[in-house]
Amino acid sequence: MSRNTEMVLGILGGLLGFGGAFFALFIGSIDEAVSGSTEMWGLGTSAFLFSILGFAGAVIVKLKAKLGGWLMMISGVAILVSISLFGVVPALFLGAAGLMGVLRKEKVKAAVAA
Repeated sequence: MSRNTEMVLGILGGLLGFGGAFFALFIGSIDEAVSGSTEMWGLGTSAFLFSILGFAGAVIVKLKAKLGGWLMMISGVAILVSISLFGVVPALFLGAAGLMGVLRKEKVKAAVAA
């Protein structure tokens, strides 16, 4: 069965996650320059790593749907926890793609008796 929808949603979620992570890293570098706190820098880095995981799940979903779905769901939740407001849209895309990858059933082809 074609898993194009899951793959496209996962890739979009991963790319948007990269954008949110870079924005969080930018805000974190400003915060570090002003107050010396590196907390936002670490959260942006973790969001970047989980975006890579979500992107990998989107590629894997074509071969192993359940594994790719779980990877995307985990990365969506982790991005949301890491960068909260910056990660809402990527988490929605990755969560939807992950749920589709895990819950969608393969269509059974009926054997034609001759």
